[in-house]
Amino acid sequence: MPRGKRAGILIAGGGVAGTLAALAMSRLRPDVPVTIVAESDRFGGEATHFLQAHGLDESALALARGVGARAWPGFYLAFPGLARKLKADLLGLAPDALHEAMVATLEPRQYRLGTRVVAVREDALVLDGGEELRAQGAIDARGAVNLSMLELVHDARLERVCRLAAPHGLDRPVLFDATAGEGGLAWIQVFPLGPDRLAIADVQVSERTQPDAGAGARLDAYLARRGWRVAATESECVVARPLPLGGDFAAFWRIGGARVAKLGLRGGFFDPFGGPSAADALANAILLAGQRDLAGPALHDAFEARARQLWRRRAARREFNAALASAPPEARGAMLARLAALDPGPLVRFLADRPGLADRRRVQRALRG
Repeated sequence: MPRGKRAGILIAGGGVAGTLAALAMSRLRPDVPVTIVAESDRFGGEATHFLQAHGLDESALALARGVGARAWPGFYLAFPGLARKLKADLLGLAPDALHEAMVATLEPRQYRLGTRVVAVREDALVLDGGEELRAQGAIDARGAVNLSMLELVHDARLERVCRLAAPHGLDRPVLFDATAGEGGLAWIQVFPLGPDRLAIADVQVSERTQPDAGAGARLDAYLARRGWRVAATESECVVARPLPLGGDFAAFWRIGGARVAKLGLRGGFFDPFGGPSAADALANAILLAGQRDLAGPALHDAFEARARQLWRRRAARREFNAALASAPPEARGAMLARLAALDPGPLVRFLADRPGLADRRRVQRALRG
């Protein structure tokens, strides 16, 4: 390294992408100084993330297991007249587990919580108040500043973490339960976090960025319908996840900061079905830890190339979203139910972001009915 050049990397943003990047560097490259700055007072974001293990390499899976990811053998889907129990290696990353992993792994001098970053340069972070941190390279993993270059709908959810008065008996997550008959693109999602603890979310996909006024009542009704009595509500949050339909991805990447490396939502690493992707965050964390050149421009090039590759690969999933968005509102729920009725192989691969050509054709037929 040239004399006088600062070592290490800086990470702005304490959501799932920034958190996993810092954890991967601390565990796999302990020789490299890392500093992460988060505006929130906790790491890991707010909502629970699920992902399929299919497609992740062993290093990414080991990182997930090492930060407290929960594993399940599959998931449930439920629509009017259709209930399915599907096999898949599913992982869940809860915010509290990520926060605990961070404070157990990093030294206090390696992170700042409750601190706003006002600018990210290729080798520096500028903090609110004017303080500047410098290193060999810097990464911007904050939320997206401008999504105007992309065509979007939104996954707007109200999520609660609840402790129940008795065990829930749920052996795997419920990814879709649309049996309440609300119509459109609306469902309940449930993640078991322990024998008597779960995360439950009311999900609506539309142009809106906020859940409607009935979201809380729908969660209450679902819990009652399942016979789950809540002993304590540990947390509640509102999250809006952008789901891409199309747009100018290259322009989106440029507007996020010229020559600045970007991860998470700011870097365009969001899945057309789930929004900001924990699978991408794990893979990118391993990619970062494997980089020989940690200078800002080299990191920028590596993550831009990865983001562009994923954007191209996910064209079929964006087309599915666009078809749903353009359909009459009363037809959208039925289209999603036809997807859920596909044979297990094509359905699981499509949901795992690994569809083959034959899978995509089956999905297109399901959309047409």
